[in-house]
Amino acid sequence: MGWNYDGRGNPSSATKTRQNAARRAARECAKARRNLERYQRQREAEQRHKQRQSALTMRELAKESKLRAKMQELELAKYEVQVYENRIDCLLSVHKECGEEWDWSLIRNSQPPIKPEKLNTHEIAAQLKLSQFKPTLCDKLFRRVKTKQATLVKGVDEGRKTDILNYNTAISEYKEDYENWQNLVELSKQIITGDIEAYIDVIDMEKPFDDICELGSMIEFDLINNLTLGVTVYVNSETAIPSEIKTLTKTGKLSTKKMPKAISYEIYQDYICGCVLRIAREMFALLPVETIIITSIGELFNSQTGHTQKQPVLSVAIPKNILEKLNFDTLDPSDSMSNFLHKMKFQKTKGFMPIETISIADLKSR
Repeated sequence: MGWNYDGRGNPSSATKTRQNAARRAARECAKARRNLERYQRQREAEQRHKQRQSALTMRELAKESKLRAKMQELELAKYEVQVYENRIDCLLSVHKECGEEWDWSLIRNSQPPIKPEKLNTHEIAAQLKLSQFKPTLCDKLFRRVKTKQATLVKGVDEGRKTDILNYNTAISEYKEDYENWQNLVELSKQIITGDIEAYIDVIDMEKPFDDICELGSMIEFDLINNLTLGVTVYVNSETAIPSEIKTLTKTGKLSTKKMPKAISYEIYQDYICGCVLRIAREMFALLPVETIIITSIGELFNSQTGHTQKQPVLSVAIPKNILEKLNFDTLDPSDSMSNFLHKMKFQKTKGFMPIETISIADLKSR
């Protein structure tokens, strides 16, 4: 584009206008370029800020993940210690529980349940409402008398049905209660006469040794005479005792140590003696016997064969009148055996050793 000048060499007005426009365009272009550069710098700054925030968030999440993992580890440690302590408590407190005492003479002489009478309570109440119904002026104006009377009549029918349903339910419950009463009275007669099968039936019915069996014990019964019951309990070997002691450190972490043999033997002894006490308590509560001879069979190592084998480790004769005097919440199960005629060989460093069982002849010789 050419520029026009006057005779003196000065640019013409049109030229000046074009020059000014060109300069403005150049300034606008420079301004736009500067704005674009500023925008790009802002975008880059925002991107760097987002990257820093993402990195910070990632570090915080990683830190939180580690904290949660640590908390889970602490909770798991606490749980394992609770399981261990509960196991030890179950082993050492088995003798403290006992069911309610049964009075079989009272059961034998008990009266049968009373047969329910048929009552018309709901029907009578509905009939009373029907007989007392007096239509109001509004009922008559809006012709609601017959509708209300029909509703009340229907209520009488529903009341009659409710009475019949209640009576049928009561009769059904009565028949079940009567059958249970008959069975229980018949069982009481057998129990009083010393029927061993009846003894087994009532033990199966009440299941007083479920928690002992969960710990690994099996129980057998034998009626020696009307007043003396023989019981054999097969207990788990020493492996039933936890092999490790679990505790929490000051920081809440799990600490596992091998259980010393002396402590393991002591727990095992208290558990076996506790089972004996529990069995005696349950038997005296359920059955009309005066003495119980209990023999515990455990698995002992036989150095001659190199194998473990089932052998008697404790045999004790427990009279009811002596057992009733003991405080089971505070006694030591092993020490309590000294209250009865018993045979037990136990060393703190070796545990149980086999013994001879007590017989009825041992009782007669005392």
